[in-house]
Amino acid sequence: MKKLFASLGLMFALLSPGLTLAQDAAAPVEEAAVVETVEAVAAEAPVAEAAPAEAAPAEEAAAPVPDKGDTTWMMVSTLLVILMIIPGVALFYGGLVRAKNMLSVLTQVMAIFCLISILWAVYGYSLAFGDGGGMNWAIGDLSKMFLAGITGDSTAATFTDGVVIPEFTFVAFQLTFAAITVALIVGGLAERVKFSALMVFAVLWFTFAYLPVAHMVWATGGYLFEKGDLDFAGGTVVHINAGIAALVGAIVLGKRIGYGRDAMPPHSLPMTMIGASLLWVGWFGFNAGSNLEATGGAALAFINTILATAAAGLAWMFAEWMLRGKPSMLGLASGVVAGLVAITPAAGLVGTMGGIVLGAVAGVVCLWGVTGLKKMLGYDDSLDVFGIHGIGGIIGAIGTGIFVSPALGGVGVDDYSMAGQVVTQATGVLITIVWSGVVSLVAFKLIDMTMGLRVSEEQEREGLDTASHGERAYNA
Repeated sequence: MKKLFASLGLMFALLSPGLTLAQDAAAPVEEAAVVETVEAVAAEAPVAEAAPAEAAPAEEAAAPVPDKGDTTWMMVSTLLVILMIIPGVALFYGGLVRAKNMLSVLTQVMAIFCLISILWAVYGYSLAFGDGGGMNWAIGDLSKMFLAGITGDSTAATFTDGVVIPEFTFVAFQLTFAAITVALIVGGLAERVKFSALMVFAVLWFTFAYLPVAHMVWATGGYLFEKGDLDFAGGTVVHINAGIAALVGAIVLGKRIGYGRDAMPPHSLPMTMIGASLLWVGWFGFNAGSNLEATGGAALAFINTILATAAAGLAWMFAEWMLRGKPSMLGLASGVVAGLVAITPAAGLVGTMGGIVLGAVAGVVCLWGVTGLKKMLGYDDSLDVFGIHGIGGIIGAIGTGIFVSPALGGVGVDDYSMAGQVVTQATGVLITIVWSGVVSLVAFKLIDMTMGLRVSEEQEREGLDTASHGERAYNA
């Protein structure tokens, strides 16, 4: 048997090369059969081939991710606007009052910043930018009260489809706008308003004046937003709004003791100059940051914030030089602020030459506002909030409707006509004046009737630094 198996093994070994050659010869036939089979299956099932192509759009529809550059720019812009308020506005105003009231102004501005910051997080952001349902034309809702539902992953839309920034960044940026608007009103009431009354007024006015106007102008569904009102960075929302409130407050409070009789010069023009300079630096965040993206639009707002401001400073200075024989530091600083105010609603919408014209006009007209108009009407707006912010804001808002024209170097808007856009801008101005004026009058009157608005005559003569805060700005 062993011999038999050995013989069979030898025969198999001899035959195996032949079998291998036969398999190799048959391979092409088998491969061809497989290819034909695959092609047949593919022809019978075209849907299977299309499946991967249909899956692609689902992947493309993924939520947009904030760009790090845009996010960084918006955080820097937010810091710049804070610089405008503390110490910018505080020092600008503080230098303009008498030495005995310096500390009171610094305290009022800083306290308002702290107060509005908290109110913004509690309900302000939600009412300004929420969907108000049936009231969405005027105010938002409370769905994001206490910043509910906002996380580090939440995003806010910008002006470009598919481009977003972190929502917390947007919340913080808009917080600074609310805070500076309320802080600006201090200038009209300085040297005679009760600190407690000012804090109560800040809460009421922020709630019933600032939030509705901000929603109407900047939020989707807001009345003026849907009408096409253009306010790039706050000409109506911030400056006209605050200017009217300061004017109403100055009238309700009455004139300071000795106003028009006693000399009340600024106690520190160097402080005012430093404050104005900090305002100018911080205003780049205010204007260019309002583009919400680090793009050419931000660059346009940036250069306009330089040129319009410079034009206004020079226009005020030369006009004053002609009228009074000497150019003053106070006039130059005031002109700079007037230019910043006027270019705010137009910063990212008008060309550079349009910005220069707006600034120059604002410099001259605001000079008249703080001298001729103020004297004509006889009100005591301590630090000329209405004359600079109110009038400058009106010039900027109306001028935006003119200089946004592509024929004048502006970026243009859909279905633009100069007359139509000017009417729209004027409508926004009028609504803001009436809304802010009525709310301010009611709030001031209520406070005056309940807790009193004004310090006593003795306290006013003593100075609010010691009378209201028990401290002095200067011990020498």
